Amino acid sequence: MLNALEVFTTVVVGLMVGVEFSVAFVMNPIFNALPEDSGQLGRAHGGRMLGAVMPVWYIGSLVLTAVWAVAGRDHAGTGLVVTAGALLIVSVIMSILLLVPINNRGKTWTPENRPADWKQQMNRWDRFHYARVAVIIGAFTLLVTALV
Repeated sequence: MLNALEVFTTVVVGLMVGVEFSVAFVMNPIFNALPEDSGQLGRAHGGRMLGAVMPVWYIGSLVLTAVWAVAGRDHAGTGLVVTAGALLIVSVIMSILLLVPINNRGKTWTPENRPADWKQQMNRWDRFHYARVAVIIGAFTLLVTALV
């Protein structure tokens, strides 16, 4: 049963990392290259879509990692799982304090109501997101290492 939990948790976190990586290095560069207001509209739609899903994914990943750490406390690699959990906590805190406030504003913007500094706010979100992606890649790497 523990093996199934370990694999499931690793897959869930790995998929989350993949989605967030693609947002940072695929989707946002595509949006930024679109003409006129298309990129801003794409980011707003993405903020609404992923803004609804990602909180569940982040918290779910953290809960699964915590369950793994408790259930496998007598097994090798538990320290790696606990450290991965700590990194996931950091990613949740980063999300709540840094990224969600910008996303909540950005997902309501249209070309008619966006603020003058909307591009600077999106660039700030991107920088915070790059840092968060690095944190969750670290967590995922520790989980994979603990798994093997």
